Amino acid sequence: MATAADPMVPTPYRVRGRTAETRDSVTLSLVPVDSALPAFVPGQFMMLAAAGVGEVAISISGDPAGGRLEHTVRAVGAVSRALHDAPVGSVLGVRGPFGTGWDLGSCIGRDVVIVAGGVGLAAVRSAVLAIRSAHADYHRVVLVAGARSPDEFLYRGELNAWAADGIVGVEVTVDQPRGDWDGAVGFVTEPLGRLSLDPGRTTALLCGPEPMMRFAARVLIGKGMAASDIRVSLERNMQCGTALCGHCQLGELLLCRDGPVVDYAVAGPLLHVREL
Repeated sequence: MATAADPMVPTPYRVRGRTAETRDSVTLSLVPVDSALPAFVPGQFMMLAAAGVGEVAISISGDPAGGRLEHTVRAVGAVSRALHDAPVGSVLGVRGPFGTGWDLGSCIGRDVVIVAGGVGLAAVRSAVLAIRSAHADYHRVVLVAGARSPDEFLYRGELNAWAADGIVGVEVTVDQPRGDWDGAVGFVTEPLGRLSLDPGRTTALLCGPEPMMRFAARVLIGKGMAASDIRVSLERNMQCGTALCGHCQLGELLLCRDGPVVDYAVAGPLLHVREL
């Protein structure tokens, strides 16, 4: 008989807060209705279920020290639309946490470069929050974030606050400037290419579209970084979260178990195989 500890049984969580980020993305703050799920580490994901619609894997974007789950959801299909539209007070099913994290412990005493494209910023936000709260443990930390246009940045207020206080260096760039945008224009590889770094003591965390991650990794390797010091967060069709169904297979990896965070020494060769 299934129990509350069964990883395949959703735990009810109530939507406590709902913050619009862009025209099609919101951040949901969730609290347990009864018992809470285990604590997560930055980089992991949850399976979120909308009753009567379905279930989908969503990166955890909240502060690991905050005691609440936060997920930034972009409405791109029936399930994500139902989650996106969930009002405050409604109840969702949650399973997890699943997968590998960014392993921030191994970054202590090192420089950290975080590169995010589009909604990939959601998967690195928890890492940024964790690093900021323990910033004395790290050397230089830089976030390079890109979006198609200025109005498609997630967490715009936070990005401005982070840039202002200087704990994390922030570089933002857009593909298509609009309105009164006076910042950088271009892909994330351009500010990344200008960034000076010590390759022997730097760890990089990358999340975004796969082409972006491949090109960003190429820039970092060109600066002397080892592929094993570059970590990427990969997305496939995760349906069970427990490595049973095989839908998230990438070569020899099952990303719900072996990922989503994988070092580029392993991921790089797989990402260069068409249709894998």
